[in-house]
Amino acid sequence: MSGVHKLNIKQLAISLTISLGTGLLSGLVTMLGMENFKNANKPPLTPPDFLFPIVWTILFILMGISAYIIYQSEDRGKTKALLVYGIQLFVNFFWPIFFFNFSAYLFSFIWIVLLWLLLILMIKLFYPISKTAALLQIPYFLWVTFAAYLNFGVYMLN
Repeated sequence: MSGVHKLNIKQLAISLTISLGTGLLSGLVTMLGMENFKNANKPPLTPPDFLFPIVWTILFILMGISAYIIYQSEDRGKTKALLVYGIQLFVNFFWPIFFFNFSAYLFSFIWIVLLWLLLILMIKLFYPISKTAALLQIPYFLWVTFAAYLNFGVYMLN
């Protein structure tokens, strides 16, 4: 990130609203399909249900902060980086709907692998612009890796 920018509270709030709003809306739509998942066989290491919204909220906050940092940058690569950010947010929005609402476990696994690949690209594009913005996405990348394991496990067991 070239230069130090003064904190723009309005822009940070917009960035957080976009990321958290995406997660909230997806979560609200997904609540309709949670009964199906409660009856599904789950793989080892599946966390308790209460943990998922806590982790996802933290991750969406980190996403919003990272997007804000990139947006504030004067780097010429920020447009491409934010485009990939937006695409991964779109893919992220639909994964739980496919998984929970439709119980489309194989399709959901393929979809989450797409998300995983987009995260690699996003982190790669963020890194030269802001190491901080890129590193803030490592927990998200690790969680999606774990979620892909869980998704595949549910697919195999059901």
